[in-house]
Amino acid sequence: MRPFRLAIIAGEASGDALALRFLSALRERLGDRPIELCGVGDHGLPEAGLKPLFPQADIAVMGFGPVIARLPLLLRRMEDAARGIAAFEPDLLLTIDSPDFCLRAAKKVRARAPSIPIVHWVCPSVWAWRSGRARRMAPHVDRILALLPFEPAALARLHGPETVYVGHPLMERLAEMRPDAEEQARRDDAERPTILILPGSRRSEIHHLMPVFGEAVAKVAAAVPGAHLVLPAVQRLQPMIAEATAQWSVKPEIVTGDVAKLAAFRSARAALAASGTVTLELALSQVPTVAAYRGANWEAFLARRLVKLPSVILPNLILGRSVVPEFIQEEATAEALSSHLLAAMAEGGKRREQLDGFAEVETIMRSAGPSPAANAVEAALAILPAGQVG
Repeated sequence: MRPFRLAIIAGEASGDALALRFLSALRERLGDRPIELCGVGDHGLPEAGLKPLFPQADIAVMGFGPVIARLPLLLRRMEDAARGIAAFEPDLLLTIDSPDFCLRAAKKVRARAPSIPIVHWVCPSVWAWRSGRARRMAPHVDRILALLPFEPAALARLHGPETVYVGHPLMERLAEMRPDAEEQARRDDAERPTILILPGSRRSEIHHLMPVFGEAVAKVAAAVPGAHLVLPAVQRLQPMIAEATAQWSVKPEIVTGDVAKLAAFRSARAALAASGTVTLELALSQVPTVAAYRGANWEAFLARRLVKLPSVILPNLILGRSVVPEFIQEEATAEALSSHLLAAMAEGGKRREQLDGFAEVETIMRSAGPSPAANAVEAALAILPAGQVG
């Protein structure tokens, strides 16, 4: 039996995790048929059989400055990836996230070996900014596997590649995000509520948001003296966060690690969060939220001209209406954040509106089915020639 040849390009750890899920679902789908792997990846992929073309660390770089500094190596690795994958002659090339590298490498593969089917998992945010990327992807990406339910329509509107909503990995973790009876009792306690503080996972976000978050939660704590603040921190940023909160009049409990973060989510009554993917985690955890973004003035200037959306909050985009209040740049004041956070904590009104909206978000996101990885495999295999899968 001829092995199924799968090429993978994953540029960072989150992509490796998706690749491992895809590989597990593919093995279940193909049964006894062996699978050969080649490409770029780390964090368990070499152990799963991937023959790496070069170290993933060569391309795992973020930020304008670091990318410029490593640009010659990145360009060389794009060529190396295209040459190695073309020589491998895979039945399928799966590129995962990291669009700046992955999609350029895919374009080079298409030029060298036009017959190789190419699928990209995790839709680039062309619906938010740089929408011209959608049309430019179409000639060298056969199908996009989307995490968000509104993305297929957005890509069709922008004349991008065919896009299939396969579901979000968070949907596989709903049980971990829902409270047990004891945690629900803590969540229901309006006099001694747990309030989540989520200032982001980037140094720039923490630098800009921590001062105003500190002022806002001080006002909330003055109104609700029994409030308990919990701040789930990324381990590498814990010292920076500890230093910033040392200046706060009301000190939060800082926790690190995924287990502690999810435990805090399950007990929380409300959250003050940086705009980003965490707002979707909070929605699926049924935690009413106030979102904020602050950045450098030049970042805000560019964002206002490049981002053409009424909201940047994922639950709002999924619903097509705003249920999570968001405050951007100069609008993100301590007064605005604290007043809306108090409203999110109080029974009825704004809190009920958010919770009802979050239930609707879950229903919409469940539409893909229970297993995003299995859906991704089926959507990817569907573009292959008849008889190639077996």
